[in-house]
Amino acid sequence: MGNVSSAQFLFAFLAAAGVGTGVFFHAERNKIGHPSAWASFVFLFLIVGLPAYVLHVRRVRIRRRSAGPS
Repeated sequence: MGNVSSAQFLFAFLAAAGVGTGVFFHAERNKIGHPSAWASFVFLFLIVGLPAYVLHVRRVRIRRRSAGPS
């Protein structure tokens, strides 16, 4: 992998933190369960966590649509 400079690490860290924060606020706004857990998962494992979150949100929305208005 080679050496990672401080600037590259800082950029990756801030990007992951930004995406994790975005996931947290999206989950809160859309009433997705365990928003802080999703945010942490996305922050720590961005390449796996973000697609997993997107798939989870799709499943929740489909389930809510099929259940009808409460």
